[in-house]
Amino acid sequence: MKALFIPFLLTACALCADPLPSWNDTDAKERIITFVETVTDPASPDYVPPEERIATFDNDGTLWSEQPMYFQLFFLFDRVKALAPQHPEWETQEPFASALKGDYTQALAGGDKAIMELAMATHAGMSASDYADEVRAWIKTAQHPEKHVAYTDFVFQPMLELLAYLRAEGFKTYIVSGGGVDFMRVFTEEVYGVPPGQVVGSELKVQYELRDGVPVIIKQPALDFIDDKQGKPAGIYQHIGRRPVFAAGNSDGDQQMLEHTTIPRNNADKSARLGVLVHHDDAEREWAYDRKSHFGHLDTALDTAPGRGWLVH
Repeated sequence: MKALFIPFLLTACALCADPLPSWNDTDAKERIITFVETVTDPASPDYVPPEERIATFDNDGTLWSEQPMYFQLFFLFDRVKALAPQHPEWETQEPFASALKGDYTQALAGGDKAIMELAMATHAGMSASDYADEVRAWIKTAQHPEKHVAYTDFVFQPMLELLAYLRAEGFKTYIVSGGGVDFMRVFTEEVYGVPPGQVVGSELKVQYELRDGVPVIIKQPALDFIDDKQGKPAGIYQHIGRRPVFAAGNSDGDQQMLEHTTIPRNNADKSARLGVLVHHDDAEREWAYDRKSHFGHLDTALDTAPGRGWLVH
């Protein structure tokens, strides 16, 4: 998949002679356009009514970059540094001590447990609105440590075009990501054209309170839901309520979402469906990685794709 770091500047694809202008003229592009034309043609036996045109997209590595690590982790580490003066114990307590030293590999050695510890320590007790303000301020000023540009400049122009094309053809586009839902909802509408209500992600528990007579939602120090792997089909069921007809991802964490979208339910289920895997093979303009990458690990899904008919691009 060729990546271009270009801000979100798209006209309505309905007005474009080519709905996917930055895509190379390959079988992948032709297959996507053929699929969309087929399911939106009332005369086609594979016609899908507008209310059932659900498309789900992973975020990290699918809509924007995820190297050298997920961008939300940079936000977490910056929050640790900002709050460190209030927590002197972090100087010797892991994973905070390594985070403060800039040793992110060691800070993340504890895997998901370490990430959740960082998230809960830096955000629990905040109101949802205060958290959103923190994310909004950070994303306006933070820069990628290697490329030295804003993180929102790392969106993939081809995928922005695909989102716009699907919407122009009556699809409702959702983001279904392992990233924190509160983090993503701050910028998804501006960057991707996906409103907050169409974002499904991992969640901390929240609680409603009245503070000085003002109703607020407070983030709690407890995990509510991880939207990754088997969690993605569950999140789609719980938050969307319809099975997608199109799904795009880039890692083994998206495999179950693509299975949920494309595998027939029974012998009578012959509906047209499409699964897409973004394969990062552009080391010149982005990064090349798959099976051995700690972030965006693509192994079993890559092996599964041919037998399932998924498009790898």
